[in-house]
Amino acid sequence: MTPVRVLAVASEVYPIIKTGGLADVAGALPIALKAHGVEMRTLMPGYPETMRLLAGAEEIRRWPDYFGGPGRLLAGSHDGLDLFVLDVPHLYARPGNPYVTPDGVDWPDNGVRFAALSRIAADIGHGLVPAFVPDIVHAHDWQAGLTPAYLHYDNRPRPGTVMTIHNMAYQGKFAPELIGSIGLPREASFDVHGLEYFGGISFLKAGLQLADRITTVSPTYAHEIQSDEGGMGLGGLLRERADVLSGILNGIDISVWNPQTDPHIAYRFSSEELSFRSANKAALQQRLGLDPRPDALVLGVISRLSWQKGLDLLLEAMPIVLGEGMQLALLGSGDADLQDRYQSAARAYPGRIAAVIGYDEALAHLIQAGSDALLVPSRFEPCGLTQLCALRYGAVPIVSRVGGLADTVSEPATGFTFGPVSSENLSAALRRASFAFHDKAAWRQLQRTGLATDVSWRHRAGEYAALYRDLTASRRA
Repeated sequence: MTPVRVLAVASEVYPIIKTGGLADVAGALPIALKAHGVEMRTLMPGYPETMRLLAGAEEIRRWPDYFGGPGRLLAGSHDGLDLFVLDVPHLYARPGNPYVTPDGVDWPDNGVRFAALSRIAADIGHGLVPAFVPDIVHAHDWQAGLTPAYLHYDNRPRPGTVMTIHNMAYQGKFAPELIGSIGLPREASFDVHGLEYFGGISFLKAGLQLADRITTVSPTYAHEIQSDEGGMGLGGLLRERADVLSGILNGIDISVWNPQTDPHIAYRFSSEELSFRSANKAALQQRLGLDPRPDALVLGVISRLSWQKGLDLLLEAMPIVLGEGMQLALLGSGDADLQDRYQSAARAYPGRIAAVIGYDEALAHLIQAGSDALLVPSRFEPCGLTQLCALRYGAVPIVSRVGGLADTVSEPATGFTFGPVSSENLSAALRRASFAFHDKAAWRQLQRTGLATDVSWRHRAGEYAALYRDLTASRRA
């Protein structure tokens, strides 16, 4: 097996910093690829937590002025990940969420912040670090979308490029005047085959236009984003580039998400010990103040509270939840209106509805282990990871039939699906789940089938490795 060197470029990497599924993929894929002969190093920004965890990292290069202030490139490792870190304090040494201010609005210089990340990625691709010259540079989402653009406009021999879309809704759109301050040629902002996007520029569009290969995180989503609606302004471009677009399902890190060893749950269990899940259900009910009823179907939700995630539809379906004697354990944050409405519902129905606003990793694990069903009613969902964790933990998924949800959950084998996405169809799926829940043998079979499903990166990583090798071979031919 010919070794392949790949530089991954990501704005967040689990377990260092995480706001969503991108971090999970960026953290798990490099480790899974080792078994396939792929040496991957991941480039990420030097956020405060990154610098704390990589305090002993080696300095590779130093610049007195990198995009407006001093900067360094570091190399180090953490939790099995080989990393490059772009340490530019004036861009990244900021508290909290990596993309937004403490007031919840985008940092005004996000264009410069993530252009700097892409620029150094391109330089590593050109051989800036002689000990690691990649065959492939793999950019994740809009924050790394300028990487293929820099490599293209540098007009030099370059490595192959792969662009992965984790969510079409986030496109990195900026004013065209930004071009002059980030080192790209001015004509790139006017070129419809470059960065130009409805009179502005888009980092995601740049990556989709100029990368050698495009991937997204499920086969169904790869099809959906080629439509005008699913492509969100980029469907035409993706139809033009359909021959280099593929959908590779995400996996999860099954060492982190393992009910037999999970330190966050009340009682560890396996597929042969599903009766022990009841201890986790009781612990979840106690922690969230839900009535201690073993016979109540507990619905778990771990989600960003947003229109995309369909959490407004669940509020509309609440009469079914309450009428069927179900309970709701919700963990998430997002739209202020949805947060308020869920908190109001919890106050109105104590013991039946619990809403924890924010994110708590330990509670997320307990919800997976203790809820009877895991609900994901998204209007669109590139892949989704919570339903994969649910399968792994015996929480039966109830999901909309879109994107990766459609690719990973099937009715009647492993869960309940509904579509088109509406509160009426969600309500019908909840009724079917309630009926099945009271047939203990049927419910146990759903759980066991889910637990037997391979949700790991093992085969998915192999698809990425094959993509890298095919691209490398085609460029050498």
